[in-house]
Amino acid sequence: FRSRKEHFEIWVGREMGSKWRKAKLALGMKLCVHVPTAVDEDGDLPSQSERLCDGALLSPAVSTEVPLSPTPSAHGLRVSRSLSRSSKKTCSICLATMKCGDGHAIFTAECSHSFHYQCIVSNVKHGNQICPVCRAKWKEIPLQFPTRISPVNLPQNNALMTIIRQQPARPSSNWHITPLFRPPEPAIFDDDDFLDHQAQLVGMSSSNSNSEDCDFHRTIKIQTFPELPAVPQSNSYNNFSVLVHLKAPVFQTRRAPVDLVTVLDISGSMVGTKLALLKRAMGFVIQNLSPNDRLSVVAFSSMACRLFPLRRMSDIGRHQALQAVNSLAANGGTNIAEGLRKGAKVMEDRKEKNSVASIILLSDGQDTYTINDLGGNRKEPNYHLLLPSSIHGHDNAGFKIPVHAFGFGNDHDALLMHSISEISGGTFSFIETEAVMQDAFAQCIGGLLSVVVKDLQVHAECVHPSLFIASLRAGSYPNRVSADRRSGFIDVRDLYADEERDFLISVDIPADFSTGEMPLMKVRCAYNDPFTKETVSLDSEEVRIGRCEMGGRETVSVEVDRQRNRLRAAEAMARARSSAENGDLAGAVSILESSRRVLSDTVSAKSGDRLCVALDAELKEMQERMASRHVYEASGRAYILSGLSSHSWQRATARGDSTDSSSLVGAYQTPSMTEMLNRSRATF
Repeated sequence: FRSRKEHFEIWVGREMGSKWRKAKLALGMKLCVHVPTAVDEDGDLPSQSERLCDGALLSPAVSTEVPLSPTPSAHGLRVSRSLSRSSKKTCSICLATMKCGDGHAIFTAECSHSFHYQCIVSNVKHGNQICPVCRAKWKEIPLQFPTRISPVNLPQNNALMTIIRQQPARPSSNWHITPLFRPPEPAIFDDDDFLDHQAQLVGMSSSNSNSEDCDFHRTIKIQTFPELPAVPQSNSYNNFSVLVHLKAPVFQTRRAPVDLVTVLDISGSMVGTKLALLKRAMGFVIQNLSPNDRLSVVAFSSMACRLFPLRRMSDIGRHQALQAVNSLAANGGTNIAEGLRKGAKVMEDRKEKNSVASIILLSDGQDTYTINDLGGNRKEPNYHLLLPSSIHGHDNAGFKIPVHAFGFGNDHDALLMHSISEISGGTFSFIETEAVMQDAFAQCIGGLLSVVVKDLQVHAECVHPSLFIASLRAGSYPNRVSADRRSGFIDVRDLYADEERDFLISVDIPADFSTGEMPLMKVRCAYNDPFTKETVSLDSEEVRIGRCEMGGRETVSVEVDRQRNRLRAAEAMARARSSAENGDLAGAVSILESSRRVLSDTVSAKSGDRLCVALDAELKEMQERMASRHVYEASGRAYILSGLSSHSWQRATARGDSTDSSSLVGAYQTPSMTEMLNRSRATF
C-alpha cells in the first residue's frame, strides 16, 4: 500500500500537469488566460457565464505568422497535438472545463473536437469556420438559436457581428481577472503594414480615364451672395455681410484610403450589453473598410494597450481584427488620457501614411486618473493638457489628427469629450441610448471614407480700395484677418464628398457717389486633391453690388439670412449652456425661447427653410432638456455640446437617440453618410 504522502505527490503531479498543459496551450494559441486571484467564500470558482462577461483586460490579436491552413511544419499543428490530449475535457476557446450537467451546452464538431456551444457560436459569427484545434474546415457549423432579447430590443440575426445578448451582472468583488500573457509593446510603433502603392496607382489611373469630366467633378464649387443687391450711394454701411458658399465634389467610385485608430473605453462600467454593442459596432466598422484602409485598435481602462498595429483590412486583417475586438472584456478604471496618448503614438510612429487619418474615441465615464490634475486653481480643467501635442499642435506646422469623440450614456464627461474633439478639429457625438451606437459609428465612417478635399484654405480679399474687413464668422474653423484688414483667411482642412460650408464675411462699405456697380471682394480656394496629390487653386467671380441714387426697399438674401440664423442659434446655445452651468436654468430656457422668437420673424424662416425649421425644433428640444438640474446633468449638457459641435463645424453628429436624416440632427448629413447608415440598419 502506498503511504498518504505518495498519494498526495501523485495527485499534485496530476494537477500540475493539467495546469502546465493549459499554460502551453495559451502560449501556443496566444490567447489570454483568465486567472482568478480570489475565490468565493464557499471555495467554488466563478461560473462560466461570469468568465464570459468579464475577461482579462486585453487579449492580443492572433499573429499573422500562424498559417491559415495546416502544413506539416505549421506551429498550429504542434499546438493541436498538445491540445488533443485534453480537448475532450477542456474548451480550447475559453480554457474552462467541459462536463455534462454544468448547465452549458457542448458542441461536438465533425472532426470530433468539442467546445462550449456559446464559445464556438461566437467564433462562427465572425466568419471563422475552421476548427481551433486541428484547423480542419467545417462543412456544418453551429446555428444560433433565438436568445433572450436585450433591453434595447435589437434583433439578433447579423452573421458578421458579435452576438448581442443580455450579459450577466458584474461578478462578485472577490473575483478579479488579470491577463496571464501580454506581448510587450515596441518602444516605437513603426510596425504598421506597408501601403499597397500599386493598387492606389491603379485606382488613380482608372479614375482619370476621362480627365476633363473627372476634373469637373473633383472641383469645389464657389458661390458668393451679398446681403443686399444694392445700397444707396450716399449711405455708408457697416458690417455688410457677404456669404461664401462652398460645395465639395461629389463622391467618386475611387476614394482616398484611410488610416483609422479607434480608442475604446473598456472600463468596468462597460460591462454587459454596452461592451457587446461596442463589439458589434466595431465589427461593422471593420467589415466596411477596404483592403487599402488600415486600422489599429487601442483599448483602455486603468491602463491602455494597443491590440494590434495599423493593419490593412484585407480578408486576413479583418479576421484578425474581429478576433481581437471580440476578446475585449470590461474591467478597471477610466484613463482617457493614456488611451489618447497611445492612439496618437500609433499615428506619430507609423512608417507610411495614408492621405486621410483620424482617431475615433468612445467612453462612457469620467476620467479617474488625469482630469483632477489638470485644473489647478481654474474652475474648469485645462483640457489642452489632456491631449498629446501631436493631436492639437501648438503651431501651424505641427500635424493635427482630428479626434471624433463619442460620449456614451448619461455618465460620461460631456465637457471633456467635447473639448477633446474641439481642440483636435473633430466632432462630438452624444450616444444617449445603446441602440444607436452602431449607427453613430456608421455615420462617422461614412464621412471619413469619402474625403475628397484635403487642407482647404479660403482666402478673401477686398477689391475696392476703400473697403475693409470687419469680421470673419467661421464657427470653430481657425481664421484670421490681415493687419491692414484687407484680406482674411479660413483654414477649413478636409471636406467629405458633397459637404457644404458657409462663411459670413462682414465688410464696412463707405459712401460712394460713383454710378454703376461697386466691386467688393474676390475669393480664392486652395486645397490638395487626395486622388492626384496635386494642389488645386480656384478663384470666384468678383462680388459686386449696385450703388443707387435713392434707397429702395431691398429684400435681404435668403441665403445670407439662413446662415445668420444658424450662427445666432449657435450663440444662443452657448449662452444658455453657460447660464445652466452657473445654476440658472430658468435664464438658460429664457435665452433659448428668445432665440426661437427672433428666428421665427426672419425671412428664411417665414419661407419655410429646412434649416430654420430644424433649428427651431433643436432649440425646443434643448429647452425640454433643461427642465430640471437632474435632466440637464443626465442629458441636457451633452445634447447641447453635441449641437454646438455640429453647427460650429457644419458637420453631422449623432445626438440623443437619433441619427435619422429626417430629424433635426440630419441637417449636415451627406449622401455617403446616409448610405452607410442604411447599411448599418440593414445589418440588424
